[in-house]
Amino acid sequence: MSTGELVDLAQQLRVDSVRAAAAAGSGHPTSSMSAADLTAVLFARHFRYDFERPDHPANDRFVLSKGHASPLMYATYKAAGAIDDEELLTFREKGSRLEGHPTPRQLPWVETATGSLGQGLPVGVGIALAGKRLDHADYRVWVLCGDSELAEGSVWEAAEHASYENLDNLTVIVDVNRLGQRGATRHGHDLDAYARRFQAFGWHTVEVDGHDVDAVDRAYGEALSTRGQPTAVIARTLKGKGVESVQDREGLHGKPLPEAEEAVAELGGPRGLRLRVGTPSPDGAGAPSARRRTGTPGLPRWDKGEEVATRNAFGEALAALGTARDDVVALDGEVGDSTRAEFFAKEHPERYIECYIAEQQMVAAAVGVAARGWTPYASTFAAFLTRAHDFIRMASVSGSGICLVGSHAGVAIGQDGPSQMGLEDLAMMRAVHGSTVLYPCDANQTAHLVAAMADLDGIRYLRTSRGESAVVYGPDEEFPVGGSKVLRSSGEDRLTLVAAGVTVPEALAAAEALEGEGIAVRVIDLYSVKPVDRETLRTAAEETGCLMTVEDHHPEGGLGDAVAEAFGDGRPVPRLVRLAVRNMPGSASPQEQLNAAGIDAESIAAAGRLLVGEAVVS
Repeated sequence: MSTGELVDLAQQLRVDSVRAAAAAGSGHPTSSMSAADLTAVLFARHFRYDFERPDHPANDRFVLSKGHASPLMYATYKAAGAIDDEELLTFREKGSRLEGHPTPRQLPWVETATGSLGQGLPVGVGIALAGKRLDHADYRVWVLCGDSELAEGSVWEAAEHASYENLDNLTVIVDVNRLGQRGATRHGHDLDAYARRFQAFGWHTVEVDGHDVDAVDRAYGEALSTRGQPTAVIARTLKGKGVESVQDREGLHGKPLPEAEEAVAELGGPRGLRLRVGTPSPDGAGAPSARRRTGTPGLPRWDKGEEVATRNAFGEALAALGTARDDVVALDGEVGDSTRAEFFAKEHPERYIECYIAEQQMVAAAVGVAARGWTPYASTFAAFLTRAHDFIRMASVSGSGICLVGSHAGVAIGQDGPSQMGLEDLAMMRAVHGSTVLYPCDANQTAHLVAAMADLDGIRYLRTSRGESAVVYGPDEEFPVGGSKVLRSSGEDRLTLVAAGVTVPEALAAAEALEGEGIAVRVIDLYSVKPVDRETLRTAAEETGCLMTVEDHHPEGGLGDAVAEAFGDGRPVPRLVRLAVRNMPGSASPQEQLNAAGIDAESIAAAGRLLVGEAVVS
């Protein structure tokens, strides 16, 4: 396109953004209008993409980090012929593909869900990492950010990671339109303030007038020619550009233009320009179909009675899975020696991504890697995943398939104290839409569940433990997701203990002690916390009359709630007692911690005696 045609295309994108928001009666047209020139030049001159083949391995990738500017993205899709005008005007309607903030669930041209600001660049870094280190392909990643979201710390985690990895296939375009939701941004139109920050993290920067299409074109060309470092194009723009009544004015964020028809006329009216996007390179390296996605790993095997930490089993199983399947990637938050992800790193260094202590970036990178067809396993301490919960939540919105592993869970880690103890993670992960939550108790169970995670959908979480525990199951035992294991059972059972992870051996020991007192007790290993084995729990409730859950987790949202919800469809609720960590732990040995929390064998047995005694009296 010529300069004049680019200007016309940008105006068309503004017009269609205004029209879409007007039809919806809501939306963010002014935020779209500021970035119209930036988007027009990118898609017309520099972006390589086949809209007929969104899965083309050589396609460039575009991430709209300022997801509220979705009218601009949809207007661009219309210009490219991917959608028509009729669909454009369904923006924000029930059942429309054109949601208020873009998601990839129905739109194959969207890489990741955005709208929670500060996430587009971190995910873009993950996509760029996949291109450079995994796919070995020459596609480029372009991320359009707003200036307000640069206040988010996650942006700077991403900036440092991108520079460290020398991601010269990544360009961020910062739309500095000066205005946020409630007024001016922190740095206003001070482009140098933003440039200094990116430069401090090792980025090449270009400052530009975002409404001068030729200058923008040159800036993108400079980004393409820059080697060894990512580029930030920092563009001065005006919110609501092109309509005098709204341009650079406060109080109009997130609102359709008050006089939409007049605004469209002022912008020159509707146009019928067609955008011809550049053709990507021919198929080649990096095609997802070229990876081995199936294969039975030669899982490590342990004999019953051996003492093995489930975190060790995770590391060994992941390394074996990586040998069997070359789509598996491991990411870690600089605790690989503790999570045991280092076992994978030693065997498959080309597929290991060290994210250092930046958990938001680690999860975002996993989402980006998954968007390119890989199967990522991201691991850190369970407690530290809490700071990345918004990224996990948004990954679910994207429909992303990522495996998360949290180690050092619960009070059983001992002397390190509560700052290191994951005591909220089960609740956090169970609350994520479509998630799977697994909590193995021994090494063989862990290995099988690690392998099973690779073929599941959505967000998958595995909880591992620090300390060694006796192997309960043989290496050929099967552990279907959604199942459980009944470890002790008889026709005389008067109580059922429901445990998972570190509390399984404690429950078994308590059951042994109670049996010596003439009290028969059933023990269920509920290794699948979500989905939960409703039928086994219901049978136990009917046959024993009492259920007692024992968990190394706070009482809210964990194992006890999972069991209670198994009776939420009108079935009679059994007598249910929950043992959980109700105190605030300090530093103590693992066994002292379990005792103080009331979840060790002695405490379980004491509660069992009391519960059975009350049942007899009643």
